[in-house]
Amino acid sequence: MSVFRSGVLVLTSPLSALSMRLAPILASAAKIVQDTLYVHLQPGLLLTGSSQPTSTYIPATQEVCSLISKLYSDADVHGNLDVRVLLTNIKNQSGSQQTLSSVQNLSHPPEVVLTDFQTIDGGQYNPAKQQLERYATNSYSCHPHLTSVLLYPEYGIEEDIINLKETDSEGNPLQSHSDVVVGGTFDRLHNAHKILLSVCCLLSERRLLIGVADKELLDNKALKELIEPYEKRVEKLAQFLVDVKPSLGYDIVPISDPFGPSITDPELKCIVVSEETQKGGQSVNKRRLENGLSELRIHEIQLVTDPKHSENEEEKISSSSFRNRLLGTLLKTPAVSIHLSALLLQERISRRTPACLPGLMLSA
Repeated sequence: MSVFRSGVLVLTSPLSALSMRLAPILASAAKIVQDTLYVHLQPGLLLTGSSQPTSTYIPATQEVCSLISKLYSDADVHGNLDVRVLLTNIKNQSGSQQTLSSVQNLSHPPEVVLTDFQTIDGGQYNPAKQQLERYATNSYSCHPHLTSVLLYPEYGIEEDIINLKETDSEGNPLQSHSDVVVGGTFDRLHNAHKILLSVCCLLSERRLLIGVADKELLDNKALKELIEPYEKRVEKLAQFLVDVKPSLGYDIVPISDPFGPSITDPELKCIVVSEETQKGGQSVNKRRLENGLSELRIHEIQLVTDPKHSENEEEKISSSSFRNRLLGTLLKTPAVSIHLSALLLQERISRRTPACLPGLMLSA
């Protein structure tokens, strides 16, 4: 099958069934898409009827957050794929949400639309593919020559038996806040970053403030010489955020100390931390109280294990491990001066030209 640079994967399975199905679905998608794979949760989307398939809202719950986290974790084995879970139809407690009828502009227009929707005959059922393409072109800024594929991953028998007994439930609602803050280095944006940022987006109703480490704050980082420039990190960060939730307001600022604007911004309501930076959240609240500001709600997320980590690397997915793997690789082609190139060329010519002995003349 042809390989496409970008694609969008529309997941129609019930959310309760998806957790165990994600790995085989992503493995099938990775054989078709080689660079950017957008994923959209659309449980119950019907592609066999005569009516136009339309997107529906999903409530933002702890269970949905866990599912998104598992999706990114399972995708980590496919290192070539830049996976981005679209959050446009996941509704938090905010009164304003993006209109689902509008076409979402994506930074990498999908060349192919994939789905886990299955037909009775188990083939590439043309009416279903036509409905899928119609849905995609009405929902995303797709490539003009869009192709559609019905995936048929090999699910385990035990998984199917288990999921027959499962039913979807709304789960525990995720408490959202008007303004949320998070900080990090965000070097070589990876799937653990994407989990953190996705949770931040679902928690935010109006604005997400992101402090990106720079200057003195990078001094103690492992292999700091290999950290991407601030501008490049911000560019990748902004592109990802606008792709997954364009309706949210984003403030991305450089920080050269552990606190940044988190201890001075009076509009902030929540700070998102990981297991290892939980104490940092407490320190932020202490400084806010000293500044006469209200404390922030601390939302903690779990670290994600890196299945490819070696003995000398951290168990979690981390940028330092990625930088460690760059050691011994050529990051930039060395520049050769024109003068040096001329000398090398002259030397090669002199080696190939036979030398004339004194007193003798070479005949033609």
